[in-house]
Amino acid sequence: MYQQPLQPVAGSLALSAACAALPLITLFLLLGVVRTRAWVAAFGALAVAVALAWGLWRMPLSQTLLAAGQGATFAIFPLVWTFGTAIWIYRMTVHTGHFDTLRRGFARISDDRRIQAMVIAFCFGSLLEALAGQGTPVAVTTVMLLALGFTPVRAATVALVANTVPAAFGPLGLPITTLAGVTGLPATELGMMAGRQVPVIAVVVPLVLLLVVDGRRGVRELWRPALACGSAFALAQFATANWLTAALADIVAAFAGAGVLLLVTRRAAARQPVPALTAASVPEHDAPPPQGPSERDAPTPQGSQWRAYAPYLTIVAVFAVSQIPAVKHLLDAGTLAVSWPGLHVRTASGAPSPLSTFRFAWFAAPGSLLMVAGLITMALLRVSPREAARLYGRTLFELRWAVLTVVGLLALSFTMNAAGQIATLGVWMAGAGTLFAVLAPVLGWLGVALTGSDTSSNSLFGALQVAAAQRAGLDPVLLAAANASGGTLGKMISLQNLTIAAAAVGLTGREGDLFRRMFGWSVLLLALMCLLVGLQATPLLSWMVP
Repeated sequence: MYQQPLQPVAGSLALSAACAALPLITLFLLLGVVRTRAWVAAFGALAVAVALAWGLWRMPLSQTLLAAGQGATFAIFPLVWTFGTAIWIYRMTVHTGHFDTLRRGFARISDDRRIQAMVIAFCFGSLLEALAGQGTPVAVTTVMLLALGFTPVRAATVALVANTVPAAFGPLGLPITTLAGVTGLPATELGMMAGRQVPVIAVVVPLVLLLVVDGRRGVRELWRPALACGSAFALAQFATANWLTAALADIVAAFAGAGVLLLVTRRAAARQPVPALTAASVPEHDAPPPQGPSERDAPTPQGSQWRAYAPYLTIVAVFAVSQIPAVKHLLDAGTLAVSWPGLHVRTASGAPSPLSTFRFAWFAAPGSLLMVAGLITMALLRVSPREAARLYGRTLFELRWAVLTVVGLLALSFTMNAAGQIATLGVWMAGAGTLFAVLAPVLGWLGVALTGSDTSSNSLFGALQVAAAQRAGLDPVLLAAANASGGTLGKMISLQNLTIAAAAVGLTGREGDLFRRMFGWSVLLLALMCLLVGLQATPLLSWMVP
């Protein structure tokens, strides 16, 4: 039985934390500075983590490798199963020609790609995050933007920026539920507190999307619709999390943001038309979107139009039905929880580590629900089983490097967690005392950057945030929620999300380019969140804490 040490290096917490950070430093240096391929960076960092776990943390090599194997298994199921199936559904729509119809449908909503970015990536992506999560919004919205004429890099960038603020409450409040489970704090209060932090960032995200798509000109011309969209999203998210339930916060916010955006845009266009960002005004190096009277206004048969929207409506419907209590209970009955063979780990406090148990959610996993949606899509689009199987095989082949990257990344995450390296980093950061209120979101950000999941970050650091708050005399609800809120801003630099976005648009191997584009935005928004949480820990904004 291995028990995690917190100070394995010379009995010094600072030195131990510095060593624990080496795998992360290796990952970011290889990816962002040396510019290696993503899978090389992931396995390079994994090698460092394994060496440290065995050499300094004194974790038996067999246990270390078992932890890495567990992470690799988790990468395949449910992560690869999820984003591989999502991209397969997209491939079927392209194969049958219905994606062109879908593209024309979105062009009719607005032929301005800046509006399209907000509607698809921010609003529709938030809806997918609320229902599915685990990379599904990035995989789906990236290819939708690509089909509308966005370049691969810009489509991926827009999707990654947009997939931030929904993460605190999606899918269906799972991050908050998990946080409550590991901290012992009421889920209602945690949801309320996160609902008083994340919406502040939500107001800003549509403005950031304008900057990404069209620079300062985009903000100058469309700041009013963007601010209206962000404000409506934020108010709906705040109200739902505080007075209804955190599980529905993203769903209500997505519809509110999209509705207000379209209303404001159409009213503004009727009063004083703003030149749309289309083929004639596209930024340099950006492919002109397929639009114009000959295509955008071309009549589309009613049946073809419905079949074009059917795959994505089906996804939403399947995930919505899966949350009906009776259906959810039936799906959960197929979940198998097993003790990972040979992996026996205790935390520093002596409690059994939850890592020793692995859950196979055969029916409730997002990938399984996406497969159901895919089978329905096959029938609706009239794709033969043989052709669908061929497309799935081709999709997996094209994703082979992305799969390898995700396997390496999750093996790294599980190894660091099992050895206690992440716990060492967290305890060291908690030593900042009252200043930790400002640093609390950073811990969540780091957790999501590493694992790609706000839920996983909360399970890693939630209890630590509460312990640090009690030690520093701060409100535990504030800091625990700050972990979830700060984590949302790590989504855009998570190698898992970067890999999914790159694979979806054919940029496998260029994850480092996306990382460099995302890092500045991630840090900037994180600084804003840290400032907000720091002020909420003072009398100035303490009234915001429930």
